[in-house]
Amino acid sequence: MSKLSGITPSGHVHLGNYLGAVRRWAREGGADDLYFVADLHGMTTPHNPGKLRSLAREQLAVLIAAGIDPERVFVQSDLARELGALTWVLECTCNYGEAARMIQFKEKSKGQAGVRLSLLTYPALMAADILLQGADEVPVGEDQRQHVELTRTLAKRFNGTYGDVFTIPRAVLPPAGARVKDLADPTRKMSKSARDAVGVVFALDEPDQIRRKIRRAVTDGGSVPVHAPETRPGMANLLEILAACRGGSPADLASEFSSYGAVKDAVADAVIEELAPVRSRASALLDDVAELDRVRKAGAERARERGSHRLDAALRMIGAAAPIGYQSGHSTS
Repeated sequence: MSKLSGITPSGHVHLGNYLGAVRRWAREGGADDLYFVADLHGMTTPHNPGKLRSLAREQLAVLIAAGIDPERVFVQSDLARELGALTWVLECTCNYGEAARMIQFKEKSKGQAGVRLSLLTYPALMAADILLQGADEVPVGEDQRQHVELTRTLAKRFNGTYGDVFTIPRAVLPPAGARVKDLADPTRKMSKSARDAVGVVFALDEPDQIRRKIRRAVTDGGSVPVHAPETRPGMANLLEILAACRGGSPADLASEFSSYGAVKDAVADAVIEELAPVRSRASALLDDVAELDRVRKAGAERARERGSHRLDAALRMIGAAAPIGYQSGHSTS
């Protein structure tokens, strides 16, 4: 049973990404699970190419620094040729109406002028990500479940029309992780793309930056710390972060403190301790360009080898073929 998970480099990896997903991938990932930096997904809207490239490298370094086996991590664009070919096959299998009814397309294109075609065809690329690797399960939130259902539909249609090639994946809700809110506005999730980073703790922030942001975190009326998400979301957010780092329940932790300031100091200490090894390892990888490139190449080769036979079979069955002297992932030059 294999799983496939991705993270889009729309911004720097933050504490919510780390506690909610990346740390779990490192601790619980199976030997056949794969994790990738979805940089091609970051091109559906206007972007800065240099920044996207830099963020993709940074995210790769953070995933490895968090403890994920380097051989199970890759950058999506390193498989651009394979994914491009398979995406076209799947676009030729998908109906326009199926793509146009995707909720995310409707929401992101609403009221926008000059919407990129890739925003419409994005689900076919996501399906290619999944089907190329033969993933059995795709852990996703509710916002992506519809895309996995479309992937299932396309895989079944292709298999039924041309012959069995693809594993039929299923969407699974990942285990509940820490739901970290913005420190400056605890009514919204911490986000990589937040316009104001004052309430966002990034995985590679220096300790003094982390402490400063947490000390400035919004708290609520009252003087005694309690875990009351509905009435005191700011304090609840801090206690939940502390629980994710130290263990225990937020409500029990609240009883250990007599002031908001003491909670903030404890949260800052816990977050700094949690992120210190990740920041250290990621920084070392980013400084060693040759080593990061080596690790990146090895991860891409493993992912390419794992999916090449599926792409070759899909091209052959649909009536196309790999160019003479070429099979996906293998050049004669």
